[in-house]
Amino acid sequence: MTEEQARAQLETNLLGALWVTKAALPIMRAQGSGHIVQVSSIGGVTAFPTLGLYHASKWGLEGLSQSLVAEVRDLGIKVTIVEPTGYTTDWREDSAVRAEPIPAYDGVRAARAASVAAQRRGDPEATGPAILAVVDAEEPPLRIFFGKGPLDLIRREYAQRIAAWEQWDAVSQAAHGTPEGA
Repeated sequence: MTEEQARAQLETNLLGALWVTKAALPIMRAQGSGHIVQVSSIGGVTAFPTLGLYHASKWGLEGLSQSLVAEVRDLGIKVTIVEPTGYTTDWREDSAVRAEPIPAYDGVRAARAASVAAQRRGDPEATGPAILAVVDAEEPPLRIFFGKGPLDLIRREYAQRIAAWEQWDAVSQAAHGTPEGA
């Protein structure tokens, strides 16, 4: 991927959301209420091959939004991160920007394409009512998946992460060293 393509991805998915949020917050603070809905992705909580910069932009949005909720909660402002799975949009088609393919990754690209082809994509028209249900909720979630399948995928992903963290906890704690005064 070129530097220009990388910057465009981050500008769109991370910095674009930041600038819109920054513009809306003064109004919400003044009225003492509001609800920021950030559109992330299943790719904001897990990663798939061939989408590294997309994931970086969405993981950045997730971190920004999780921090933001702690900053604005007491101001009456709510934050929700919508994490959709695949939908029947142009996301993977002509609107997608792709790096120049390198033959060493042909197998990875082919496996990813087969995985994507096997997925049943959702209807984008169904998301409007779902977003309104979240926005109208008294206690909306910080995060919500949209689509079928993400919850099972993330259960497996997080179970693997926790298992690895537990397995390496002794090394982790040793890396802390001896605290001063101990």
